[in-house]
Amino acid sequence: MTSNKANQKIIVDRLAWINRMLADIRSLPLDGFENFQNDSRNIGAAESSLRRALEALLDLGRHILAKVFAKAVAEYKTIADELEKEGVLDSETGRQLKILAGYRNRMVHFYHEITPEELFDICSNQIDDIVKVQNAFKKWIKDNPEFIDRTI
Repeated sequence: MTSNKANQKIIVDRLAWINRMLADIRSLPLDGFENFQNDSRNIGAAESSLRRALEALLDLGRHILAKVFAKAVAEYKTIADELEKEGVLDSETGRQLKILAGYRNRMVHFYHEITPEELFDICSNQIDDIVKVQNAFKKWIKDNPEFIDRTI
């Protein structure tokens, strides 16, 4: 793998995807668990939107690592470690991304263990963790324009 520049189209697409998924989560009835669980479709929507937001966030990190730093990363949790090593994320944000990656893996592989109460809690109280990591990516991109391929 050779070092190059991250593709602006991919970056914009992943950031927009995260925003859409977070908007979908925020549109759910998160004012109380009772209201949330009254319609079982809310649980499916929350799970799907949360998982897809996490995957887009991790895909963005993987794209930066592959294109800018010529690093192929297979495991989601490793993305956070490598982004920290390269200075894309600080240690606190890297730690947070690692937690999010672990949760994404849990959602995919241990989906049967995730309860509606847990989904409600995450969607109503912890969505800002995704936003914090997303903002760290945006800051790095803004501060490092030389690593972004802006050609169409």
